[in-house]
Amino acid sequence: MKEEEEILNYGILDLPAPELEVQQWVDADGEQIEPIKLSQFEGKYKLLFCFQTWCKGSREEGFPAMQKLVKALGLNKNIVFFAIQTAFEGLESNTFEKAKAFQKQFDLKIPFGHDVGDTNTGLLPSTLINYNTGGTPWFILIDPENDVVYNDYGIDTKNVIAHFEGM
Repeated sequence: MKEEEEILNYGILDLPAPELEVQQWVDADGEQIEPIKLSQFEGKYKLLFCFQTWCKGSREEGFPAMQKLVKALGLNKNIVFFAIQTAFEGLESNTFEKAKAFQKQFDLKIPFGHDVGDTNTGLLPSTLINYNTGGTPWFILIDPENDVVYNDYGIDTKNVIAHFEGM
């Protein structure tokens, strides 16, 4: 296998989803809450959106995609949505306060987390490490059996909406 191909081998598709280790969260109304665990949502699909506030792709592609998904599927009891700022660079810009401001700016009534690394992880966020993400915007879909069924840059909102509307 070429070195270039190895670099592009992101994600943990078809593997069990690791538990979230994100410590800073706000609820759908922007109020600070206890850390969210995937195990709280057993039997449901879980869609994680990883972003950085300074990332142009997150602002121009990721957040609009999440807005479409939440608008179309937000009342579907089979799926829950989460946004997690996976700050792996620009830590002075990608702050928890800015993540909370984006929740309001993009009018996303879903929980937002802020995941930053520490010296033990080389400043890489746990979500980035555990899900082997390739940057931002990144989408992770976990099925009711807790297996990762989508893990990639960007998402096809039309197909996702059609899939869940057909359930």
